[in-house]
Amino acid sequence: MDILLMDTIQQEVLALFREEIPGYLDSNWKEIPLELDSDLFEAPGDDLHEALDKFEKKFNVDLSQVKWSCYFPWENTPLLTRWFKLKREDVERTRKPLTIRMFSESAKAGKWLYD
Repeated sequence: MDILLMDTIQQEVLALFREEIPGYLDSNWKEIPLELDSDLFEAPGDDLHEALDKFEKKFNVDLSQVKWSCYFPWENTPLLTRWFKLKREDVERTRKPLTIRMFSESAKAGKWLYD
């Protein structure tokens, strides 16, 4: 998406996430930067945590009520259940995408809008 077409809040949110989370590499080993519709599922945990902390502070959006299990179901499945009952692929199939656009829209509203 062309950054000139984005509003100021979208630009700020995208810049914050790009600063904290590296893009991904394409098949030619070229780094592709994050976009508004980039799914944050594969983002390194420490980087994502830092970005979320900064997002909360900068945009005053409380993320404590986010149902993280919707976006990271395997990580939020009890350990014994993971070991003995479920296949990771089956659990991950239920996962909702977590995108930068969701954070951008929530920043505009001043609260988390999803789940």
